[in-house]
Amino acid sequence: MTASEVQRGSSTLESAQPTGPSNGHTFGPGRTLRSRVKVLPEHARGHNRALVLQTLYHDGAMSRADLARETGLTRVTISDLVAELISDGIVIEKGVREASGPGKPATLVDMDRDGHHIIGLDLSGPDALLGAVLTLDGDIVARREVPRPVDLDGDAAIAAVLELARGLVAATTSPILGVGVGTPGVVAPNGMVLRAPNLGWTDVPLERLLHDQLRLPVIVANDANAAVLAEYTFGGAPGDTVLIKVGRGVGSGVLSSGQPMLGSHYAAGEIGHVTVGTDGGPDCVCGKVGCLEAWLSVPALTARLAAAPAADADGILRDAGERLGIALAPVVGVLDLSEIVLSGPPELLDGPLATATVETLRARTLKKFHDSVRVRMTEQGQDIVLRGAAVMVLSGQLGVS
Repeated sequence: MTASEVQRGSSTLESAQPTGPSNGHTFGPGRTLRSRVKVLPEHARGHNRALVLQTLYHDGAMSRADLARETGLTRVTISDLVAELISDGIVIEKGVREASGPGKPATLVDMDRDGHHIIGLDLSGPDALLGAVLTLDGDIVARREVPRPVDLDGDAAIAAVLELARGLVAATTSPILGVGVGTPGVVAPNGMVLRAPNLGWTDVPLERLLHDQLRLPVIVANDANAAVLAEYTFGGAPGDTVLIKVGRGVGSGVLSSGQPMLGSHYAAGEIGHVTVGTDGGPDCVCGKVGCLEAWLSVPALTARLAAAPAADADGILRDAGERLGIALAPVVGVLDLSEIVLSGPPELLDGPLATATVETLRARTLKKFHDSVRVRMTEQGQDIVLRGAAVMVLSGQLGVS
């Protein structure tokens, strides 16, 4: 990622506390993401520490003098911060730069990218709850899964999540920076799952439960909100993006000016139960008729394709794409988004469906401003929520995204 991309400003998760459950940090108005400017004295040390880590994370190893130039901080401040970060085990010295002129070669420093691990959980799978041990760069070094409880028994789902998390903690001997969890449903900033029908949860304090059991920093967020952070950090998505996650249900994560949006009831992005069209449509599990999820979810689309002749497949996919475009056009118009990312089975989403989405958006938004909106598949694959969970921990613990 280039320096200009790193300079995109936004707000981030407030810092999770290792000594107890976090308090309102998830996607809250915390310290600024990807900032390259200095702040007021009373906030300076925490901000500047994150600024140094953010610079190293995206730009790689550099000397202390390089860091001073890149961040605008004094060499004395940089020397002090680097010494502190080395003492904390977050930054390491990586030897000297190859000499290119007179004078003593500079010693390079970088984040210790393999020195800590992150636990990521993805609770949105149709058949299993997924988990992984990840490096600070979002690379997966170990995987684990447990079956999704067949019955919508909230206690059984909690037990399965705890079993998964404990197994992952036992799978690494490196220090664990934290645990990030992407779950379906509506999630409050304190990690309370307000409603997740697919897991049988209402008002489940998942973040606190996991912290109490694991004694590690934990951050819990909606799975689509986690996914859009993975696309922002690892996929190069711009700061004005919506990610549509299509699986058992349909949800979205929204970034506006780099800020993940929650909404007044923490339900921003719950696009699946927006009715699309005035021609009726299939019954939805929510009780309404013609919801986007009833047209676009993987089970709904797969069943419709299986019941129709092969020659009708493109038409069915185009119809679903048009419905998605109808739902997204007001969002694009209101938020002036520049990119729409699709996450889900490429055999369903990539091709006629995506093409129809673009065509519908262009027909229903202001040509001068929105004709350039890009619709594309994610390149993060099925690990997008796991990698987004890692970003949540990086941001909450280190101020890096």
